[in-house]
Amino acid sequence: MSSEPNNSGGPILKLLARGLELWLRQQCTALERIDIQLLGSSGKLLTGRLDGVRVRARRLVYQALEIESVDLSSEAIRVRMGSLLRHQTLELEHAFLVRGAVVFSGEGLSRSLVTPRWRELGDGLAEALLGVTPLAAVRIDGDSLVLTAVAAGGDAALETRARLSASEGSLRLQSSPDLAMQLPMDDNISIEAVEVAAGLLELQGQARVSP
Repeated sequence: MSSEPNNSGGPILKLLARGLELWLRQQCTALERIDIQLLGSSGKLLTGRLDGVRVRARRLVYQALEIESVDLSSEAIRVRMGSLLRHQTLELEHAFLVRGAVVFSGEGLSRSLVTPRWRELGDGLAEALLGVTPLAAVRIDGDSLVLTAVAAGGDAALETRARLSASEGSLRLQSSPDLAMQLPMDDNISIEAVEVAAGLLELQGQARVSP
């Protein structure tokens, strides 16, 4: 695993970059690469303010969800300088918003949706769009997500193609005019746009990060 912390701004910003990286790595069970860019100055940071942070990461696993890449930028952040100066984990004073994009591969989605953490969601998709469970696999084909399921005791796999779109802050999958499912979404996350191409699914939007 490798990282590319911001090297400008003096030792205080470097310390903060290390604290942010530590916090992010603690949230993930795997993280291949991370690049953290800090916006602001050491003077502002001494008052507990950072103008913003940009985080770019590749090949990470968060709550059993495999993610190909993230590219996120935050608004201004307030941090507790005391904890940083005592070489403790970064502590936030209040919640803040981040905006950007998260990219998934078809293979990563397929593996994620059959894990115990996401099995209920995967089977819910199969039930809603195919009428059978459990979900066996998903793949990205062109601009669609293809779901495959095999009914209990069945011999043949069933497939359906679903178009994806952003709807009311969530992700909507529609396989026909009469069959659609809108994913349950964390209240802190809002999806604003969806792109599917070249075997990748990209979700664009914003999220609220709380201390």
